[in-house]
Amino acid sequence: MLKFEYCSPTKIVFGKDTEGRAAELVKEFGGTKVVIVYGGKSVTENGLLKKVEENLSAGGLNFISVGGVVPNPVLSKVREIIKSGVEFGADFVLAVGGGSVIDTAKAAAHGIASPETDVWDYWAGRAKVKKSLNIGSILTISAAGSETSNSSVITNDEEDKPTKRGITTEFNRPKFALMNPELTMTLPKGQIGAGVADIFMHTSERFFTNIQGNHLTDEIALGLIRNIMKYGVTGYNTPTDYEAMSEIMWSGSVSHIGLTGLGAKGDTTRDGDWSCHQLGMAISAIYDSTHGATLTAVWGSWARYVLEADVARFADYAKRVFGLEGEDKTVALEGIEKTEEFFKKIEMPLTLTKLLGHKPSEEEIVSLVRECTYNYSRKIGSIKVLDQDDIRRIYEMAV
Repeated sequence: MLKFEYCSPTKIVFGKDTEGRAAELVKEFGGTKVVIVYGGKSVTENGLLKKVEENLSAGGLNFISVGGVVPNPVLSKVREIIKSGVEFGADFVLAVGGGSVIDTAKAAAHGIASPETDVWDYWAGRAKVKKSLNIGSILTISAAGSETSNSSVITNDEEDKPTKRGITTEFNRPKFALMNPELTMTLPKGQIGAGVADIFMHTSERFFTNIQGNHLTDEIALGLIRNIMKYGVTGYNTPTDYEAMSEIMWSGSVSHIGLTGLGAKGDTTRDGDWSCHQLGMAISAIYDSTHGATLTAVWGSWARYVLEADVARFADYAKRVFGLEGEDKTVALEGIEKTEEFFKKIEMPLTLTKLLGHKPSEEEIVSLVRECTYNYSRKIGSIKVLDQDDIRRIYEMAV
């Protein structure tokens, strides 16, 4: 285990009807003028947005509401919210939604706090976040873990070729997360499945690292994987099962709170491998595909491609998650197959062809490689460092 620092400052309020404490928590963290950020019609049709607005009003808080956040959140919406927030004089941002809404709220909070800085400069690496408004969240989709994480991913839709980038900063940490599993029970099954896949991936990315001897952290990670495989399938099949949806929601937060990668940061800023996320982000930037589905479409190909870099690690995963026994290479391959069987149970794609609805051409593969490598300027991964040729081969395998 390597040295590390860990702080998780997000106050989590979990259980039924917790959204009714929004005003109380906003005031606890100093908010008086709130920008509510939300997505599409679901929170308006189910009455959640109205309930939150009434709660803030009853608590004596001023607010404006800005909707229209889309999956794979975009820079143009961030700019719209920043403009509205600055004009309003906002001092707090409240996200009502899932990861896309929360990531958008984080970006808007940075931009409102420093309107003199072009907000995309943070994601482009030209500036560092030095201050931000406080952020809170009311979670409606269990998936991204953004309600407790220090990361935010935004797509720049203002360029000819959209680019998707992420940043990690402690200013991204929400001050509180209100988490009621009942709010996730009416989601479309496809959204539940993609969320479950993302939760698995956040933990898998951290487990498959070249840092060894991280025993307790590994136990936490593998326990979370076993849990999301069990309750993820149950929740996907029976979304009204409160126990299952509770386990999915809590697994989502823990998967991306940093706990399952402690002691594995090494010489990089990442606490794990993260190749699949980089491969998947390129896909969603170009095709606007659902994030969780982009990850399952490449995971099996990535795993088989990097397997020889650490067969024992993959075998350990297979033995401790699925209870498999035998020679390491055989067990490792069986573990990859078992994982793909799990993806099938939540109806996630295993190939790019299935994901995109067509067989990608050679030109499309080249475009994916270019986006994934930031125009051939970087490599990805840690369990096996992948250059542009490796990345191309994985995409080709995933076809």
